[in-house]
Amino acid sequence: MLTLALAGLTTIILLMVGTPVAWWLARSNWRGKEAIAAVVALPLVLPPTVLGFYLLITLGPFGPGGWLAGLWGGRTLAFSFPGLVMGSVVYSLPFMVQPLRNGFAAIAPELVEAATTLGASRWQIFWALAVPMARPAYIAGVVLSFAHTVGEFGLVLMIGGNIPGQTKVLSVAIYDSVERLEWGRAHLLSLGLVGFAFVVILVAMLADRRTAHGMPAG
Repeated sequence: MLTLALAGLTTIILLMVGTPVAWWLARSNWRGKEAIAAVVALPLVLPPTVLGFYLLITLGPFGPGGWLAGLWGGRTLAFSFPGLVMGSVVYSLPFMVQPLRNGFAAIAPELVEAATTLGASRWQIFWALAVPMARPAYIAGVVLSFAHTVGEFGLVLMIGGNIPGQTKVLSVAIYDSVERLEWGRAHLLSLGLVGFAFVVILVAMLADRRTAHGMPAG
């Protein structure tokens, strides 16, 4: 349940954060935007331990996380569920932004120009045109972000540790079972994760296919 809560909350936040970032990257003409895109994509190539180390410093008592935790009487956001959420958002950001950027970039400029000519505002163009046309990209982004968060290990272990009921997510529980030589429990948890991943991917593929068939030609 803790793993599902982490993945669900992370995905919701990524939808809110990733949508404007992806829209800007897809439609902006600023020459330096690829540098921003490279920063967003860093978690794809950085080892989780490297990212986890710097997030640990950031969320720790001497970083911004310590200041935020102090607002409600805490000392650090590291080794806490809110800290896991923040780290997961950073770690899974490219898995939401990249599909959405591709989806927004695929929208024909002529459609946007036509909507503008008809008097539609930028807000109306985004919600009435861009979002519906990028629906398959949204499905891909949600599935990839959710599944990637469920499977996190190195980063969550670095910034969350192994605290039952607070930071002990499924991947850490599997590692803990192996360390204790509890092979049966490790097999059960691993098979459950494999089955879950299969169901998520299958549902996403069926939804993507259904969406594609339901879209009008041209």
